[in-house]
Amino acid sequence: MRGQLVPSFYKSMTFREKVSELLENGLQEKPSVFLIDLTITDAFKVIVTLDGDNGVTLQDCIDISRAIEHNLDREEQDFSLEVASAGVSSPLKHLRQYKKNVGRTLIVKLESEKIEAKLTEATDDHIVLEWEAREPKKIGKGKETVQKKMEIRYEDIKEAIVTVTF
Repeated sequence: MRGQLVPSFYKSMTFREKVSELLENGLQEKPSVFLIDLTITDAFKVIVTLDGDNGVTLQDCIDISRAIEHNLDREEQDFSLEVASAGVSSPLKHLRQYKKNVGRTLIVKLESEKIEAKLTEATDDHIVLEWEAREPKKIGKGKETVQKKMEIRYEDIKEAIVTVTF
């Protein structure tokens, strides 16, 4: 807080509370970007993972980094800061991530099965997956291709990852 008046309530906040508030303020300036994870280690390494409705740019990471770093006093608490976007192979954690990936293929792990399918819908309480499967014919020998559709509640998803196809 170099050269700025620090409100007295701010001085009584923990380091984590200060970082969280600064991060929240920085994200308010970028409504299409949202927080995936905030980790602060015992050695005061701050790791911020972001995602965005339209992806995350380098400038987004720089702006969020500045919003945090320029408002903390290293003489009060020394720290390191890392701001990055969620990796392409990172599991989906938030509703906004599911919504932005409608139309893409996911690998979804449930309690007893793993499904690779197209995400066709993401509501506030569930997702809908659709895929084709080869199943035995109901009449006669051989197999036939059938359309499958499954509605899955978020709480039933153990992990969901977007598949990358080239």
